[in-house]
Amino acid sequence: MIKWNRNIYRSFIIISFIGLVIVMLFGIGQALSYLNTGADRTAMLHLTLNKKPVYFPKTSWNDTINPGRPIEKQTLLDIKRDYLNAWYVRNIAYQMNTIDGVADYFTKSARKNIYKTMLFNKKENVTIHGTTINHNLHLDFYSADGQLVVISDIGVKEYQRTYKEDVVLVENKTRSNYQVMLMLEDGFWRIRHMVKKNKNEILDSTQRLSTQAKVVGDNIYVDEKEFQIKGINYYPQQTPWDMFGDYFDTTVIQKDFEIIKKAGLNTIRIFVSYEDFGKETVNSTKVNRLQQVLSSAEKAGIKVIVTLFDFYGEYSVLNWTLTHRHAEQIIRSLKDHKAILAWDIKNEPNLDFDSRGKENVLSWLDEMIDQIRVFDPNHLITIGWSDPESAALLKDKVDFVSFHYYREQQDFENVYNKLTEKIDKPLVLQEFGISSNRSLLNPFGYSEKGQAIYHQKFQENIQKRDIHYLSWTLYDFIKIPNDVSGSLPWRKQKQKYFGFIDASGNKKPAFEFISE
Repeated sequence: MIKWNRNIYRSFIIISFIGLVIVMLFGIGQALSYLNTGADRTAMLHLTLNKKPVYFPKTSWNDTINPGRPIEKQTLLDIKRDYLNAWYVRNIAYQMNTIDGVADYFTKSARKNIYKTMLFNKKENVTIHGTTINHNLHLDFYSADGQLVVISDIGVKEYQRTYKEDVVLVENKTRSNYQVMLMLEDGFWRIRHMVKKNKNEILDSTQRLSTQAKVVGDNIYVDEKEFQIKGINYYPQQTPWDMFGDYFDTTVIQKDFEIIKKAGLNTIRIFVSYEDFGKETVNSTKVNRLQQVLSSAEKAGIKVIVTLFDFYGEYSVLNWTLTHRHAEQIIRSLKDHKAILAWDIKNEPNLDFDSRGKENVLSWLDEMIDQIRVFDPNHLITIGWSDPESAALLKDKVDFVSFHYYREQQDFENVYNKLTEKIDKPLVLQEFGISSNRSLLNPFGYSEKGQAIYHQKFQENIQKRDIHYLSWTLYDFIKIPNDVSGSLPWRKQKQKYFGFIDASGNKKPAFEFISE
C-alpha cells in the first residue's frame, strides 16, 4: 500500500512538472507572437530602410514649375527617400528573386511587372545584380490634395550584371531618362507608374582634365615638369595601421617626413581605412588629420599617393553607392591640396578574387575610377596590385600601373621586361622589400647586412631602367595587428623587420640604399 502511494506521488510530481513546462512554453510563444505582431519581413525591411539609409546614389533636385500647388521641403525629402528606397528594394528583388519589401514601395499595379520579371528569372535561374549611380530629379506635378506627384529622373546612370547559374551573361552600363508617378499611401510614397523614356549606352569614361598631374607616354608630369617617383610606404613607428587614431601626432610625422626628404626621396604612400574613416558617413576629424598629414608633406617637399579603401572587402553591387559617398566626401575635401600626386583605389584588391569573385572586384574598381574622375579630374589614379600578373588588369582605366614584388630578386628584371611589353604606361614598383628577421622562428631569414645587399641590388635595377618605386617601409614596428598578418607568431615577427630604421630609432645598414 505504501509502495503504491509512493508511485502515485511520483506520477503526480512528473505530471505537474510536464504541465508547468507546457504552460511556460505556451506563455513564451504568446509573448513572442505579441512582440512580432505586424513585424513581417516586408515591414521590417521598410523600418530598416527608413531608420538607416543604405542606398546613397548621387541625387539632386532641380527647380521646376509646378501647376498644382507649392511643395513643402519635408515632402520633397520624403519623396526622395521613398523613391530611392524603391530602387534599392527592386534591386534586391531582382538579385535575390524575392518579393520582400516590394509592396511597401510599389502600388499593386506597379508590382505586376516586377513579379512577372522575378517569376521568369526564377524559372530560368537568372539573377540581376544592379544599382544606380546618380539621379537628377525634376518635379513635374504635385496634386492639390497632396496625394500624387509626378517627377522626371534625367540621365540615370545604371549598372547591371546578369547571372545565369552563377555565370555572368552580360554586364552593362546605361544612361536613361524616367518619368515616374508616385502616390501617397499609408504615409509612404509608392511608385504607381515608371516609364523609361530613352536609353543610351555609356561608351566612354569621364574625360581627364588633369592640370596638376598628368601622364604623357610613359612619363609622369607634375606642374608641367617630369616627375620620377622615388618613395616609400609610410606609417609612424608607434602607430602602424592606426595612423589617424587617438595617438595621432603631427610633430612625429613632420620629423619622419624630414628624414624621408633628406634620404633623397620625394614621395610617400599612405593608407585610408574604409571602416576607420566612417564608411558612408565619413569622420570629419579623420579627414582633418589626413589634411594635416598632406600639409606636413607639402612643407617637406614630398608628394603623396593616398591609398583608399584599405581593409575594405565587400564589393556587392547593392553597396556601391555607400562606397561612392565615402570616396566623394574624402576626395572633394582634399582634391585641391598640392601635396597629392595620385589616388590609389585600393591596396591589393586581387587578393579578394577568390573570396569575393573576380568580376565583382573588377566591376567595383572600374566604376570607382569613373566616380573619382568626377570628384577630382586633376590628379592621377592607380590600383595597387599585389603581383605583376595582375598589373595589366584595368590598365586602360588607370593613369599609371602599380604592382608589388616580394619574390626572388634575380627574377625581377625579366618580370619587369615582360610588363613593359604589354603595358604602355608608366610602371610603378609600389611595394618591395625584405625582412631582416633572422631568428629562432626564421633561422634562414635575412640578416640586417643581407637586407642591405638586397636593397643595394634593387637600386641598381631601378637606376638601370629609371623605374618609379616606393619601398616597404621606413620603420621596423614593435606591434603588428592581427588584421595585417594573422596571429601566427612567425608571420607577425617577419612583418616587424622590413624597415630601414630599427625599433630603437637607429638606421640599419639598408638605410644607405633607401634611395639611389
